[in-house]
Amino acid sequence: MSHDGVGPRAVLRSVSFLTAGVLAVPLLTGCGSADEAGKPLARQDIAPAARARIAEGGTLRWAVDAVPETFNTFQADADATTTRVAQAVLPTMYRIDANGRPQRDADYLESAKVVDTEPKQVVLYKLNQQAVWSDGREIGAADFAAQWRALAGKDTAYWTARNAGYDRIEKIERGENDLEVRVTFSRRYADWRSLFSPLYPKDVMGTPDAFNDGVRRKLKVTAGPFLVKQIDRKKNEVRLTRNPRWWGRPAKLSELVLTAVPRDERATALAAGKIDLAEVDPTAAQRIDGAANGSAGPLAGPGAEGTAAKALRSWALAHGSDEEPAEDEDADDNEDADDNEDEARTKLRSAMAQWEQQQKALRGFEVRRSLEPAYTQLALNGSEGPLADERVRRAVARALDRKELARLVLKPLRLPAQPVGSHLALAGQDVYADNSGALGGQDTSEAQALLADAGWVAGGPIKEKGGKAAGSTGKKADHDSADDSADGDDGTYVVGEDDKAPADTGREEKHTAAKGESAHNSAHKSENGGRQLAQDGKQYKQPHQGGAPGAYAPKGTAAPDATPVPPGSAAPAAPAVAPAKALAKDGKALDLRFVLPSGPGSESLAAVAERITRMLAKIGIRTEITKVSDESYFKDHIASGQYDLALYSWPASAFPATDARPIYAKPVPAADGSLSVEQNYTRVGTDQVDQLFDQAIGTLDEGEARTLLRKADSRIWAAAGSIPLYQRPQLTAVRKNVANAGAFGFETPVYEDMGFLKKGASGAKGASTPTPNSSVSPSGN
Repeated sequence: MSHDGVGPRAVLRSVSFLTAGVLAVPLLTGCGSADEAGKPLARQDIAPAARARIAEGGTLRWAVDAVPETFNTFQADADATTTRVAQAVLPTMYRIDANGRPQRDADYLESAKVVDTEPKQVVLYKLNQQAVWSDGREIGAADFAAQWRALAGKDTAYWTARNAGYDRIEKIERGENDLEVRVTFSRRYADWRSLFSPLYPKDVMGTPDAFNDGVRRKLKVTAGPFLVKQIDRKKNEVRLTRNPRWWGRPAKLSELVLTAVPRDERATALAAGKIDLAEVDPTAAQRIDGAANGSAGPLAGPGAEGTAAKALRSWALAHGSDEEPAEDEDADDNEDADDNEDEARTKLRSAMAQWEQQQKALRGFEVRRSLEPAYTQLALNGSEGPLADERVRRAVARALDRKELARLVLKPLRLPAQPVGSHLALAGQDVYADNSGALGGQDTSEAQALLADAGWVAGGPIKEKGGKAAGSTGKKADHDSADDSADGDDGTYVVGEDDKAPADTGREEKHTAAKGESAHNSAHKSENGGRQLAQDGKQYKQPHQGGAPGAYAPKGTAAPDATPVPPGSAAPAAPAVAPAKALAKDGKALDLRFVLPSGPGSESLAAVAERITRMLAKIGIRTEITKVSDESYFKDHIASGQYDLALYSWPASAFPATDARPIYAKPVPAADGSLSVEQNYTRVGTDQVDQLFDQAIGTLDEGEARTLLRKADSRIWAAAGSIPLYQRPQLTAVRKNVANAGAFGFETPVYEDMGFLKKGASGAKGASTPTPNSSVSPSGN
């Protein structure tokens, strides 16, 4: 059996083809106007305030997942913190706006435009005449040329994670003066705006040694509102300070300190005054909301009416306390029962006092919420087994109620619960259009008809099956179970921000999904398995996304955000479903392996998986849920194809023609029989989709490119290799007097405008509300 590799040099092979009839559907769709993009489902929530209202000075302490291993965003192990630092200290030609679209950054670029198309595409950059590096040297053509040579892919001495776009450049020259840079392309490149963001000085890009090792642990020369003052790996922090040579609006903050704090410790760190801003999971967000609303103390919580020991046990479980006493079933018959009860009361009072103290401190914070520029999808492995048949994949997709799944995750967080309609963009972005009609909506009858057409018969004879999923034994999902819980992260990794995966449990386990057992959703990044966005060089690896790992395909971020139901609230109940008779074909049952990560923060992902198993049971498809360690999730299961169904997330890109192609490219066999899938972990691809991407990346007509990409998306929907479900939640806890920071949504943060409100000042009333009906409060003092 050939091994499925994900190495960038391997050749790809088609593992599934669409029928002519299916292909005819998308020909009629995906050709709409830019108006179909609409607006983002949720506005950014940053408590905006005019700079005049922001005090001068101060230190903002911002929680991150880790001190980065490298400060070079174009290296494979760059993570979300690498990108955060680069945004604050390095030049960027184009920023991403609140609608997820690229906009010229006037601090660095006076203009940039295509000045020639024949015989070659030529882009002329005119730089801001004040733009200088922190060592006093002007930013110029030499820096552009050094970065091109390093990233073009021709010199293998450079350990680069990507070269998309740079490999199309033929030459870079100085223009009429030092402030002009002429870039000539050997092949037309629609996404030229993605290049040189960030831009590193020639000293970093000029030699392989400098590129590979020079900026892994330090970044001396920069050109942003901040510069890197100190990297303290013992204290787990990166300290940024104002750049005295910065020519733009001066930074309001004196310092910005990025401190590594584990996701599950952030609420405590906020309460202790150690940090001012942190992305948090839904459970922590609910706790902070409760503190702000003056919710009752522990005795009003579950179990308050029972004995002290029972009250403590119930309260400790509800609030994450470690003070839960051991249960003694014979306590009533034990002469020491009274002593045990007294001890329980003492522990309860201590835990309550600590909790109340923390809750009082948390009243100074608020949760700012929006939707992350990433979406969670259901991936269907089309390389082998029942899902190699397009009709079975389409049946799975038609069985899903995507609106219900979006509500399960987003409604408890008071965020818009609308399913995602595109693989290539999110609402508000230029390319976005809802092309899900190419596949069709939820329709049980149609799903059953597709399965029947594929030869799957209800109640047919079944031979004993000996196969096992991912090396462990499991149970079939029991679809008659009670409601499931949705606490915790969405458990997906975002092939983008790179979070550290939780400790490996050292084991894999399969379980009955219907019993409500939760699987944590942090998928660990695999070698060569990350996604690199065109503009910033950030690699979205199979993530633990702190806020939401997306088996944050881990972050891609590591990852890593999920949507829990607040304590005391019930998860939306799924309608009772009478499972259809099991289907069989050629003596084999239609059983699918549903693989989930099992790390912290994946409860919500497990709830989504549980709901999906119920939907599939209705059409006779049985699922076997397998929980695996975060470390092995992507490497041993997703990247290697050891799954049938899986949940993970992809980040949205402002440059989908460049960034999305590796995800949907048609696999092609290599001479040695291996299969390289790039980032197409579903292993479903077509020639037509590849051709549409190639045409889109090679046209300079933006309207034509948009139409081509929408057609490509329609065909991706029709192939039913991956089913977008919902946009991931973005929850950020922020000190109330911090302005211009929080849940940024699509937009690149404006670091120089962040700061603390002056005494008596307030942010823009209502401006920080993510949706018209949201109850998020504006920033206060």
